[in-house]
Amino acid sequence: MFTEAQLYSPVTRERDGDVTVHLSDDHPGVHDEHYRARRNAIAALALDYSPGGPVPQIDYTDDEQRVWRIASAELARKHEIYACREVREAAENLALPRDHIPQLDEVSRLLDPLTGFRYVPAAGLVPLREFFGSFAERTFHSTQYIRHHSAPLYTPEPDAIHEIIGHASQIASPRFAALYETVGAAVARLETDSALKFLADVFWFSLEFGVVRQDDEIRCYGAGLLSSYGEIDEFRHARLRPLDVAEMGTIAYDITHYQPVLFCADSVDQIVGVLGEFFATMDDETPARLGHRTRAAS
Repeated sequence: MFTEAQLYSPVTRERDGDVTVHLSDDHPGVHDEHYRARRNAIAALALDYSPGGPVPQIDYTDDEQRVWRIASAELARKHEIYACREVREAAENLALPRDHIPQLDEVSRLLDPLTGFRYVPAAGLVPLREFFGSFAERTFHSTQYIRHHSAPLYTPEPDAIHEIIGHASQIASPRFAALYETVGAAVARLETDSALKFLADVFWFSLEFGVVRQDDEIRCYGAGLLSSYGEIDEFRHARLRPLDVAEMGTIAYDITHYQPVLFCADSVDQIVGVLGEFFATMDDETPARLGHRTRAAS
């Protein structure tokens, strides 16, 4: 499993059908029995989901709704300052509710007229080949649980706030949605795990943690930054490097800390051009070709 697996709490199902989400010892909800039971129940609904069937409806609690309202309002203010124009306009068109947590089929209804994407439930980690590959069908696997109410602006793992406010705001842009679809088509061509990891790392430094110059400022477009109340304030202090897929696919990084190195595009046009060409042409030999070209240039 690639390092991205560390982001999600493992989910197991016993022979008797009981589902358990294994929270880390430092998770804010690890000692809250009610929260742990909620996580197990929500994960079980996702595991029982059958493609094409009705999307599980979560009866969110008052605490969970309050967390969404707080995070949604605070992130909206951050986006006005730090998010790039493309994302801000896409989010405005998407018009996610701020007063309640949208069910996944509600997110799909909002996205459909904009980019045709739909959301389906995930209990936790989805294997990378399935997760990225589903983009070719304009499908996004999303968690439905919400972070613990004691820390509404922090989560040690991706939750519905990340998946919806972060990714859906990005996917609502036709240009970014097209990049996602190209990622899915690329995965269908890849046979080796090394090539898949290279693609995942490029995705990490672009559609998760990408930044762009705009109006003489550094703005973010990556979903990981868009959904992080803390890191969206700090990303301008990172060391910025030019958009370079060869380096993005090979640089070492720690997913548990703010990213000290980010790759900055000169424009959204450059993001679409450079990443679009890379994902559209990538095959199993691409990492070796890019590595050879980089060594030759140096």
